[in-house]
Amino acid sequence: MLGLKLPTDPRWANLAGKSIEEILTDHAYCEQKATSTAISLIQNYPDFENIVVALSPIVKEEWGHFELVIEHLKKRGLKLGLQRKDKYVSELLKYIRHGDSRTNGLIEKLLFSALIEARSCERFKLLSKNIEDKELKQFYKNLMISEAGHYRLFLDMACELGDKDKVLSRWNEWLEYEAGVMQKLDVRGDRIH
Repeated sequence: MLGLKLPTDPRWANLAGKSIEEILTDHAYCEQKATSTAISLIQNYPDFENIVVALSPIVKEEWGHFELVIEHLKKRGLKLGLQRKDKYVSELLKYIRHGDSRTNGLIEKLLFSALIEARSCERFKLLSKNIEDKELKQFYKNLMISEAGHYRLFLDMACELGDKDKVLSRWNEWLEYEAGVMQKLDVRGDRIH
């Protein structure tokens, strides 16, 4: 369904399950960044009315996810730690094409966002199946479904903006690139990506 070319290393879920405070902290910041990305797309592309309309509820939903993660930290007597650099996202940002038309720039950003949502969906599925905390199992199952919807939304919006075959060809290039990024990154249980 997600099209990811390289699945997450199975060790990741076990490591994440042993680092609940760290994984929830990183997750909170991921939700905060997802909110910021949606707001940024609205601010930078207000002339694309369909994008503004589609992303407005995403802003609210992603911020709601941030608040839910904070609640899970509090329930467990854990604290939101400091934000750390996200090497995964930094590597993906390098792949965005620049200097083309505004429409193509928006397509690139939508594909970038779709890919992050797809990987998050895959990771949340792993957490929902492998984490011992029953409440967090259900939480991540619910978020997995939400992230799958976001992934589809971003990919569909990109396809609507350009020639669908060309957009999907570029999507496959993104998927190949992301697989290479995943191969290079260390398996760490304290990060969502």
